[in-house]
Amino acid sequence: MQPIRTFNVSPSLPSRLEPLRRLAYNLHWDWNVETKDVFRRLDPDLWESSHHNPVLMLGTISQGRLLEVVEDEGFLAQMDRANRQLEDYLQERTWYQKQRGQDAKECYAYFSAEFGLVDCLPVYSGGLGVLAGDHLKSASDLGLPLVGVGLLYQQGYFAQYLNADGWQQERYLMNDFYNMPLHLERNADGSELRIAVNYPGRKVYARVWRVQVGTVPLYLLDTNIEPNNSYDHDITDQLYGGDIDMRIHQEIMLGIGGVQMLKALGYEVTAYHMNEGHAAFSALERIRTLIQQDGLSYAQARQVVSSSNIFTTHTPVPAGIDLFAPDKILHYLGYYADIFSLPKEQFLGLGRENTGDLSAPFSMAVLALKMATFSNGVAQLHGVVSRQMFQGLWKKVPVEEVPIAAITNGVHARSCVSKSTQELYDRYLGPNWSSAPPDSQLWERMDAIPDEELWRNHERCRLDMILYVREHLVKHLRDRGASASEIAQAQEVLDPNVLTVGFARRFATYKRATLWMRDLNRIKQILLGNKDRKVQFVIAGKAHPKDIPGKELIRDINHFIREQHLEKQVVFVPNYDIHIARLLVAGCDIWLNTPRRPREASGTSGMKAAMNGLPNLSVLDGWWDEADYVRTGWPIGHGENYEDPNYQDEVEANAFYDLLEKEVAPLFYDHRDGDGLPRPWVAKMKNAIRLNCPFFNTARMVREYAQRAYFPASDRYHTLITENYAPAKELAAWKSKLADHWFNIKVKDIDVSAASDIEVNQTVSVKAKVDLSVLTNDDVQVELYQGAIDAHGEIVNAKPVVMDYQGIDPQGLGIYTGNITYTSSGLQGLSLRVLPKHPYLSSAYEPRLIAWAE
Repeated sequence: MQPIRTFNVSPSLPSRLEPLRRLAYNLHWDWNVETKDVFRRLDPDLWESSHHNPVLMLGTISQGRLLEVVEDEGFLAQMDRANRQLEDYLQERTWYQKQRGQDAKECYAYFSAEFGLVDCLPVYSGGLGVLAGDHLKSASDLGLPLVGVGLLYQQGYFAQYLNADGWQQERYLMNDFYNMPLHLERNADGSELRIAVNYPGRKVYARVWRVQVGTVPLYLLDTNIEPNNSYDHDITDQLYGGDIDMRIHQEIMLGIGGVQMLKALGYEVTAYHMNEGHAAFSALERIRTLIQQDGLSYAQARQVVSSSNIFTTHTPVPAGIDLFAPDKILHYLGYYADIFSLPKEQFLGLGRENTGDLSAPFSMAVLALKMATFSNGVAQLHGVVSRQMFQGLWKKVPVEEVPIAAITNGVHARSCVSKSTQELYDRYLGPNWSSAPPDSQLWERMDAIPDEELWRNHERCRLDMILYVREHLVKHLRDRGASASEIAQAQEVLDPNVLTVGFARRFATYKRATLWMRDLNRIKQILLGNKDRKVQFVIAGKAHPKDIPGKELIRDINHFIREQHLEKQVVFVPNYDIHIARLLVAGCDIWLNTPRRPREASGTSGMKAAMNGLPNLSVLDGWWDEADYVRTGWPIGHGENYEDPNYQDEVEANAFYDLLEKEVAPLFYDHRDGDGLPRPWVAKMKNAIRLNCPFFNTARMVREYAQRAYFPASDRYHTLITENYAPAKELAAWKSKLADHWFNIKVKDIDVSAASDIEVNQTVSVKAKVDLSVLTNDDVQVELYQGAIDAHGEIVNAKPVVMDYQGIDPQGLGIYTGNITYTSSGLQGLSLRVLPKHPYLSSAYEPRLIAWAE
């Protein structure tokens, strides 16, 4: 029966409890201990059963309980205190204001296909989404004028359960948006704010929901509305669900719809950040708007857009990039080619590394890179890998100079450190520990934390985790219809006094979740062989529903547990989510990560573990490769790369066993004092906190994005749009001239003052004559390029030296001079190159042109 009217029924609160509504709808409660305690205190059982959803709590709690707490002065005092803390947080003078001033007119838009903020808002799948959520939280902490843009999935990502054989099954639960911390955006007349996005033969409508993340609004698009047809309802149905057509539908809505939504909301965005390539279509929509509404040419509009776009890649392998067939792109987006006045192949070339390969698919990462003024990987090693992957986009540019930077990921400290541990840090380090930089004297106070207090706190966290895991397993088994004996066994899994290894992450095959099982006899000996050095494992994670090899890894682990009768020593925790993750990174003793180097872009779970005082035991990949892995944990291997993956698995599995048996377990068990304190282990815990917490956090990460990307991109945008886009028009015209004449540049003559044998630090003078064709010295920068010669005869570890312009000779050639020295001996090399130069360029590599001496 269809309703003739619908009503959105809000919780009915006594007036004295109205602050609860305000607290519930701002996700600041997720990283504010006081506010979380208020809701937990209101009804502990309902807090847990609602998946920590204060909005749902307020809508379902009994009126009797509300009337009780109105008379509870202690509760009211705590509620008022939490409300004041939120007010102070929203009003405080911020880092951003100190950097840019009170009057800065800026807005940064952060696009992501998923956001992992809290477990009661399940529109995320894993690390990418949690990183995006942490980005928003730290942007709020720092006061950045940031807005988030994403999709609101009706079913979100799947809930995981295991059948009796240990095979992953998926259950898709319907999200009830009206009982989540979401606001439906409305027009002034009270009607829903909606946008309309063009798809082939129709328009698709979307309404807008807002999640308030501290001071940062996150806007999520929802297509599950009339008058959309049933297929279009499903565009925002499942995260990473459906086929390739559904994927392009989602990415059109995210990128194109996201730009339209920001305009409808009245935002004047000055920098756009694409978190992965999913939102790259946003660049096309921005160009279209500038052409059709502001009268710019395609070249001029593209200049404005690319000068204010930022792109972050999280993908260390080509297989992880979204690719679409050329005919699919033309079917869905070919009208943009008409608006841009571009031939179809030139339009498709925007998403191709080799524009001459007419059969190549359209790459979202390539489109994003071509449309960005700043691009980056998410760890230093990942930056190296990304520059190698995409070197073809900057032909003749040395791989180390490919303009893809690295900004190492971080995690939001207040979100991932357990409540009791936060209180410990607050007490001894002060309230600013979560954002203090590495050079802060605050970190010298780590030694002031008594060993016993840190250790006993950690033991409580381990016990809390184990109790939760037991309860979680019992519920899972009951839902599955397991036997009474299985349920009884689950109530006794894990020992609160045993060294506990944690492994929890997405079950992609390259992460090698079963590497620790490679030698069954040896791992059984470690688990059971020494009663004085027992070891246990807690494992969690999901495989993508279509990733059969990933699902097989989960099944293999569960078969191993059952066949080897290790139910008490090894536990697989189903339905991994943010809440389970926080318990594991606080309650385990050591964090394990075994990716196949160099395929881990960053990996953030180990950072969360370190912030809780856990040493890491990991392959040197992602973030761990740049951490102090000796003082804060143990490295598996020494960063070697292998051609034979089977041999690599053998070597690294054995290294893991050796470390666990000979170093980790002895340090945990064998050096305890009379009070049972493992003081050397606690010292390693303190190092893990002191050395990792201040760097591998999103406070540092977002500051770095702001200073290296947002501020410069926003400034460029303001510059290029002044005087009716005059600078953008000038730069576009200059680039056109450059493209027409660049390949006529020739280095005619190079005169080197020294012979082939020179001494260290000897000055070598170089004079060159360059035919610039119709270009002038104002258009170029001529550089000497010096460095050592490797075994392949190539210049490596090079350093460019800008040459001085001396004028024009009688033949019309530009004369350039420069001096170089070599600070080390051996075979060294020298070359000369010409790069574009213009005051409005973001970098010399922006036009993707370079000329070398031959």
